[in-house]
Amino acid sequence: MDYATFLDTITRRAPVPPEKAEPLTRATLETLAERLTRGEAEDLASELPKPMQEPLVSPTPEAEPFGFDEFVNRVSSRAGVSPDEAREGVKAELSTLRDAVSHGEFHQVMSQLPRDFEALVDTPG
Repeated sequence: MDYATFLDTITRRAPVPPEKAEPLTRATLETLAERLTRGEAEDLASELPKPMQEPLVSPTPEAEPFGFDEFVNRVSSRAGVSPDEAREGVKAELSTLRDAVSHGEFHQVMSQLPRDFEALVDTPG
């Protein structure tokens, strides 16, 4: 999936204006980089288009242990959107990532996130 298609998919899946798709995507990927181990963030980045790789550069080798609400708050703050828009954006982003990367890679990403993320994207255990 190329970058334009990814953003278009986010716009269709999240009830946000098209101009918010890119900031939401970047904010979600930056926050995901903080929540994943550096190795997993690099693995995910390797399967994504170039513009999506840089936000996945993890600031630390270890994953930060924060839950879904904190994830949404960080995305909201970074993207300059409301928490409700951020929540819908994160949901759309994870669903689109599921479609954009290999099944194994998506499973590895989800295995590092709390269970409430699984329910968000309706992934089988």
